[in-house]
Amino acid sequence: MTLALGQKLTTPEQIVRPEMMHVWAQVLRDPNPIHTDVKAVRARGLGDRVINQGPGNVSYIMNMLLATFPQGRLAGIKMRFLDNVFGDERVTPSAVVQGVEDTAEGRRISLTIALHAEGRLVLDGDAVVLTPSA
Repeated sequence: MTLALGQKLTTPEQIVRPEMMHVWAQVLRDPNPIHTDVKAVRARGLGDRVINQGPGNVSYIMNMLLATFPQGRLAGIKMRFLDNVFGDERVTPSAVVQGVEDTAEGRRISLTIALHAEGRLVLDGDAVVLTPSA
């Protein structure tokens, strides 16, 4: 894959399924009811839909990077959580190439990363992917 500085990478938008939040809650051992109970969300004044777990939101970005670079590995990631992602929202992960460097470990690709939910920026940060040298 030929990469250019400033090149934008993305995958199609996906719908955040509320029923998957129950699965995430079990896997993460996360008992916070805002992920599974709309009444708990309302009681906290956070809206009328369950709120996706942070690791679930990060997974959209990680899956995009691994789909874009199938022979790569994620060498580093830093994220800022900026807003909640609610059940049934459409999310779009994206990345922008900031640097490409051939190293002894392979090709090092530096990226800025983002996740948008219904047009709102909900996560941003930086990632590094290592792929085999070209």
